[in-house]
Amino acid sequence: MADKHDPRDSSPSSRKRAVPAHPLARDQGRGASNGPGSGRARAGRPLPGGEHFMTPGATGLRRAVEEKSATPLVFLYGLPRWMPPVALVVLLLVGFVVPDWRGGIAVLPVLAFVGWLAYMSWPSLGPWARILRVALATFLVALAAERFGLF
Repeated sequence: MADKHDPRDSSPSSRKRAVPAHPLARDQGRGASNGPGSGRARAGRPLPGGEHFMTPGATGLRRAVEEKSATPLVFLYGLPRWMPPVALVVLLLVGFVVPDWRGGIAVLPVLAFVGWLAYMSWPSLGPWARILRVALATFLVALAAERFGLF
């Protein structure tokens, strides 16, 4: 059963949490184990603080995507900070340099990652941030399509 009140936090707002934190986020800062009696050390950085790991009140597709995305997000957060951006830049550079279908294949993971993060962050974005994400995804689709010879 999830503990709705953290004894280390004495603020009144901490006692009013409607939804407990995600189990992976709840154990942060309580030692190096993944859970009681697991015996496995957690690799990487501790998870960020926050009351909710998922969008409060999400239903349908958003809830399903957020639940499926929890594990990859925790995995990515555990990697060194430099690794995901470097991997994405390398793939994008390969997409720019290689003028055939192999360049298009290299752009697809970048497009999938950008699309996934745009979908996950969409509810909290302002209008300009949404426009930039749509523009980036459109550019990546056009680049991949050009590399596959569709233009």
